[in-house]
Amino acid sequence: MDGFSFCIYNKIQKEIGAFNTYEFDDTSISPYKHLALIEEIFEQETLLQEKYHSVSVTHHNNLVTQVPQPFFDKNKLESYLQHTIKVLENDFVTYDKITNSEIINVYIPFVNINNFLLDKYGTFIYKHASTILIEKLLNVYKNTEEVIFFINVTKSNFDVIIFNNKKLELFNSFYFKTKEDFIYYILFIAEQLNFNPEEFKLVLLGDIEKNSDIYNILYQYIRNITFYSPANFPSILKDISPHSHFTILNQI
Repeated sequence: MDGFSFCIYNKIQKEIGAFNTYEFDDTSISPYKHLALIEEIFEQETLLQEKYHSVSVTHHNNLVTQVPQPFFDKNKLESYLQHTIKVLENDFVTYDKITNSEIINVYIPFVNINNFLLDKYGTFIYKHASTILIEKLLNVYKNTEEVIFFINVTKSNFDVIIFNNKKLELFNSFYFKTKEDFIYYILFIAEQLNFNPEEFKLVLLGDIEKNSDIYNILYQYIRNITFYSPANFPSILKDISPHSHFTILNQI
């Protein structure tokens, strides 16, 4: 709800043709205002008005939960979410299968945005951002047995993904206003799961840099901190950090 990004990829030449990101000032906007802001972007960006061979959409919100595949029943989607969020009667609930795992991601997408994009492009593939996060990280760190915390930061939100012995231990998403909020959630999770901040590895992704306040407070409490480093990062994106915009760039 706090922004919109797009990336155009040329599969024939295997290169990125365009990349752009927008931040919305108000992070508590209504779904109607959210759609209006995106409609304005589409009016301004002529590249978004073109027709494309394929379109992939990522929804990033905290309206999501993970279900072990052996217990999953596609006829009970609402019941899985009711344990963590308020599900309204007219909410549309769907799910993604996370590859290379026995995890099903159940979530509520931005339906009004999907309908708008359907009018623009016709059919398209859509997923939850956490599906891409978990899939990619499981694939990259599939042989790592140690405990790893991944923190994926956006403007006012961050995701926590924890792997333990090659498996997903936890996924959760938090809104924060201050650096104290930010470190509190991370240390609280570590305490609840009995993970020592002096021992586990923490990998940073998204909108966070070494000169930021949230990085500095992390460094005060957690010993082993690194930034995610992709194997190949497009040279056209030289003005942004290789660890940023993980969920959109890893759809390519």
